Amino acid sequence: MRRRSLRLRKWQKEALDRFEAHPGRDFLTVATPGAGKTTFALTAGLRDLGRFPHRRIVVVAPTQHLKHQWAEVAATFGLQLEPRWGSSDPFPRDMHGVVVTYQQVAADPRPLRGPAEDAFVVLDEIHHAGTERAWGDGVFHAFELAARRLSLSGTPFRSDQNPIPFVDYDFEEAVAHYTYGYGEALADGGVVRPVFFPRINGHMEWSAPDGTLMNATFDDKLDRTAASQRLRTALSPEGEWLPTVLDQAHAELTRIRELHPDAGGLAITMDVDHAHAVAQLLRSRHGVEPVVATSDDPLASERIAQFAASSDPWIVAVRMVSEGVDVPRLRVGVYATNTVTELFFRQAVGRLVRWSGPLRRQKAFFFLPDDFRLRTFATQIAEQRTHSLRRREQDGDQLPVELDAVEHGQGEDQLSLFEAISATPLDDGDPSSIFDDAHPDDLIHDPDEAHDLALEIELAAPPPLSGGGKDEADGRVLTVSRTQRKRELRQANTDRVTMLRHLTGLAPEVINAQLNRDTGIRTIDEATIKDLEKRLHLADRWVDRA
Repeated sequence: MRRRSLRLRKWQKEALDRFEAHPGRDFLTVATPGAGKTTFALTAGLRDLGRFPHRRIVVVAPTQHLKHQWAEVAATFGLQLEPRWGSSDPFPRDMHGVVVTYQQVAADPRPLRGPAEDAFVVLDEIHHAGTERAWGDGVFHAFELAARRLSLSGTPFRSDQNPIPFVDYDFEEAVAHYTYGYGEALADGGVVRPVFFPRINGHMEWSAPDGTLMNATFDDKLDRTAASQRLRTALSPEGEWLPTVLDQAHAELTRIRELHPDAGGLAITMDVDHAHAVAQLLRSRHGVEPVVATSDDPLASERIAQFAASSDPWIVAVRMVSEGVDVPRLRVGVYATNTVTELFFRQAVGRLVRWSGPLRRQKAFFFLPDDFRLRTFATQIAEQRTHSLRRREQDGDQLPVELDAVEHGQGEDQLSLFEAISATPLDDGDPSSIFDDAHPDDLIHDPDEAHDLALEIELAAPPPLSGGGKDEADGRVLTVSRTQRKRELRQANTDRVTMLRHLTGLAPEVINAQLNRDTGIRTIDEATIKDLEKRLHLADRWVDRA
């Protein structure tokens, strides 16, 4: 059997050893964003498949975009995972498994229960299974009979109201079998970037829903409701606070791009309208055309992928780039959302931490409202960073604060009575005055430092699959993944149907039905590569006769 070696980071090898020695079916790994959870999980899956060639692999991801990202990375391991599989489709015969979303599982877990029996299941960002009770129930029903369940998360999480299946808890805190934190990753070097948090104060004025005129800075103590209103006022594109913060963030990005020309910036916004308003501010004030990715846009995943591969300076998003999305060139962020939970904040910071390329200096900067909750979250991360980099600094005393999320349940009538009046930044414009600590140029991480910690392991090639097509039948290796090859063949088949419609005058459904019958398949979605190649050949012969 063909074998190859894979170079793992020290934590990945330790986690893999612990996973393979673990006697139970369930294993939870918590590793900081950017550490390489995907590589760890796919290595574990490939080694499991080497021991049990009959097993399927099922990966559950939070978003549609991540489904395709998982499939693309898996293909580099020789694992073929189908991200387009739907609950009404037969389980693909020519793939090692599928990638689905939590929402897909919750909508109908039954079609997965059979294929997942005795399967290797990866539950990426497992805390999503606690989003709704139905999501957790769906995950349990679909994967109850799986042979191994490897759960992943980028940050520790609690049970909240909906305990998550296949996870053990201690006083409502999830118990991980292996943990690799941000501080450890920084200390290892060449894994993640140090992130700094410029915090900008301001003076805000607004009209509360009851008509009361209010004003406050971020230093003023307010109750939860008023603090939420203050934050929303600061984030208003009509005020001065948000444009000023965008100016400072863009200036920082411009400075970074002098040495890192394709470095990018990410603005996380409140909602779709707010995203477009922020994009307009960047457009009008700095002459850049930002990419906008919002959940209501069916092309959002494509826009994110195109941005990741480009050198465009800015992307503006509503949650779409908050978790799991791999855009290593992001170096600057603006937290312009009123979502104030520790989990979401850490996920957002995780978009900036991934080490990329040979640059020795890779500091990242996340510009924040100086809200007391965000200040607390940032301080916790900054303390890990400072300790790991062995730097000395004096932090001001922090007042006791709540770590709970801001309540958003006031209803449309109440929110409609809220009105932001003004928001003015209180800093003097000197960038050094807004950083939570020094802005040194001597913080150097050498990516080669991590090489001494890397360990090689041997991997067996994945078991052979049926329906591979011409490129695999003669022993040659496909230059693209099966998913990509299928996508190309489906498009080619669609093009032939269009051509035949013009040549014959027949309706597309008639042409498709005839080609499917001649190929011996029910639908094009269930077709293997060989089936699609045969169908294309039959269509070409039909075109020649027409």
